[in-house]
Amino acid sequence: MLLSHMRARYSRRDFLRVGGTSIAGVTLPQLLAASPGRSERSCLVFFQSGGVCQHDSFDPKPEAPAGIRGGFETIPTAVPGVRFSELLPRSAANLGRFSVIRSMFSLEAIHEKAKQYAFSGQRPNNAYKHPVYGSVVARERGARNGLPPFVVIPKRDISADAGFLGSAYDPFVAGDPAKEKYSVQDLSLPTGLGLEEARGRAHLLERLDARLEALEKSDVVSSMDHFYQKALDLVSSPQAKRAFDIGSEPDKLRDAYGRTTGGQGALLARRLIEAGVRLVTVFHGGYDTHSDNDKTNSRLYPEFDQAFNTLLEDMDSRGLLSTTLVLAIGEFGRTPEINHSAGRDHWPGVFSIAAAGAGVPGGQVIGSSDRLGAEPDDRPVSIEDLGATVYRKLGIDAHKEYHAAGRPIRINDGGEPIRELFA
Repeated sequence: MLLSHMRARYSRRDFLRVGGTSIAGVTLPQLLAASPGRSERSCLVFFQSGGVCQHDSFDPKPEAPAGIRGGFETIPTAVPGVRFSELLPRSAANLGRFSVIRSMFSLEAIHEKAKQYAFSGQRPNNAYKHPVYGSVVARERGARNGLPPFVVIPKRDISADAGFLGSAYDPFVAGDPAKEKYSVQDLSLPTGLGLEEARGRAHLLERLDARLEALEKSDVVSSMDHFYQKALDLVSSPQAKRAFDIGSEPDKLRDAYGRTTGGQGALLARRLIEAGVRLVTVFHGGYDTHSDNDKTNSRLYPEFDQAFNTLLEDMDSRGLLSTTLVLAIGEFGRTPEINHSAGRDHWPGVFSIAAAGAGVPGGQVIGSSDRLGAEPDDRPVSIEDLGATVYRKLGIDAHKEYHAAGRPIRINDGGEPIRELFA
């Protein structure tokens, strides 16, 4: 039976019930993945929560006054004439693998709203909460190999969820893989409950559902049904257990990523992408340096430098980089002026991000900031432009409309794909 005929014959709820079960030995996720025109690209977001200082990372200002340029020296990169902060030696040597945008800007200066904006390509408003990239990808692409389509590491951020799409498209929370005895919640059944019994309960639930026609239109019931099936898929999936088993990686590779939450998070993200997860977000926190900027960044930025570049090299060696968009982003930048507490405050006026993979050319510096690192000087790039780029790379129509708050809402409202990130 053709998939189009199956879609016509069965409701969306029927497909949710099918979940990870098989049809003639082929699972529904496999059928969807094999459909003509469906993109198999993935996305990995290394999110630098708190706001990266452009001066201390990809856009140093060595000619600026001391109260602007900060306390770090600059170093040459693999691209002649381009310099990074001395805190990023691996990135400087590895610039041929990724591109940097020095002219990003945001319209939000409060963490929660700025993160919602950066995660979704849609400026927050009071009428509804827009779904983030991972939730849209989960809805548009579905699951692969019994794995959740959208995963966050180490924990969920209140700014990164499915919004008006509903909890069925919220991220799966992987926990902190840097912990000594790391294990993933929801990958095992409760004590005393076997897999066959769990499947029997799922079948019973399906029969009960048929008697609850009056509740068929309830979003709460629909989300619970979807959540239950996803949980059952996970505990019954050998692929899921293998994907989350970071302990099976050689110690040498784990050391190369760094035994930090960011480093082990990046390694776990690579494993999940390799296994079939469509979008993974790794949260690396601590960038909100209102005080002691230099002391904090002396520790934090080398952690990022190690994790990010090992990730790119590892993914490249495994053939994953060609099909995975990798982003290193934060919600905004830091003020050009160093404050009275030796820190830098929130600054949405301009900041830098890095992008690699999925056809992104390496060795580029896109746009520029002014001499103080305070605002774009050339080629300003908006959050909406970034959103349009993410969706174009993943093969999703950014102009598609959902309905919420009684009106049609585009997946990404405005913005143009960043042309330089397409070969």
